[in-house]
Amino acid sequence: MKNLIAKITFFSIIIIALLGFLNSSIALILGFIFALIFKNPYKKYSYKAIHHFLKIAVVGLGFGMLLKETLITSKKAFGITFFSIFLTISLGFLLTKLFRVDKKLGHLITSGTSICGGSAIAAISPVIKAKTKAISVALGIVFLLNSIALFVFPSIGHLLKLSQEQFGLWCAIAIHDTSSVVGAALTYGDEALKVATTVKLSRTLWIIPLSVFSMFIFKTKGEKIKIPYFILLFILAVIVNSCDVIPTEITVEIVHYAKKILIVTLFLVGSTISLKDLKSTGIKPVLLALSLWVFISIFSLIYILF
Repeated sequence: MKNLIAKITFFSIIIIALLGFLNSSIALILGFIFALIFKNPYKKYSYKAIHHFLKIAVVGLGFGMLLKETLITSKKAFGITFFSIFLTISLGFLLTKLFRVDKKLGHLITSGTSICGGSAIAAISPVIKAKTKAISVALGIVFLLNSIALFVFPSIGHLLKLSQEQFGLWCAIAIHDTSSVVGAALTYGDEALKVATTVKLSRTLWIIPLSVFSMFIFKTKGEKIKIPYFILLFILAVIVNSCDVIPTEITVEIVHYAKKILIVTLFLVGSTISLKDLKSTGIKPVLLALSLWVFISIFSLIYILF
């Protein structure tokens, strides 16, 4: 009976989100509450759905952007992107040794924090031949911090009176996962959303050199490097929108539904967070992730402001 109620509740919340009655923050909270009350009846499929829905939403958002503005934003953000990734990875290696965290787990957490959360962890884990438990722990910690960021960042942004551009850039650099980056920016404003999406996707491309670096560090050979091909579809959507190939009325609707799909994705993210998995890992991996997150948040904020 409880399982039936869980399934009905699960799909009811998704329908409510698609109808536009939820914002990104509420969707994530409902997902987390759902996970506490019920066990996600479709946890395995939820992970796959998050993976695919996020890509669809991001490509859809591309239909609301212009190529010239996108290129200018990417160019402006290159410096802070490079330095934040380099410094975070360097600090991650040091803290992994200092906290005596398993080397592969520490590298997964560092990769997720420095680049793009779950996507980076999913890409790096086969390269370094990480065990399933290490992958689950890294994903759990990163998703938990992302959830906190989704609520904390907009409040700090308003408190510091950050502009739309400043907040979008800060989100893209300091929040790990693309879903939470876009979710936080969505609550701040349309311009912040455009900047955050553009910078985060250009940042995602750094998975490729990080994968090569990881192969060298962990001395693994013959593993395939996952290239985030959906970014090419995002760029294509921006080009199509810039050339006015599709009527504005249609592109506006595409962006509108892309935002709804993103909100559903955030509900699914919340519904897959497991406190049990996090408790079983101990405090050290959490301290590692938290230290890196605080560092990248403060560093990027100071860089943007001054």
